Amino acid sequence: MEVRIGIVQTMKELEIELDDDVKRDTVIADIEAALTDESVLWLTDRKGRRVGVPAGKIAYVEVGAPASDRRVGFGTP
Repeated sequence: MEVRIGIVQTMKELEIELDDDVKRDTVIADIEAALTDESVLWLTDRKGRRVGVPAGKIAYVEVGAPASDRRVGFGTP
């Protein structure tokens, strides 16, 4: 699953590729909790690296579909 985070006053965005076994609802709940508490949002990518973003600096968050939900090709609906 891919998570994109836009940072205030920065043109680039963070792209974090999470493990396939991470549940989308859990990630969204963690994001909402960090934004509500104005704490640091911590995510761990596929390689085990931890990324921390202060909630006050987050402009937007985009959570992609899990890898199993991605469809590619002409035969997909």
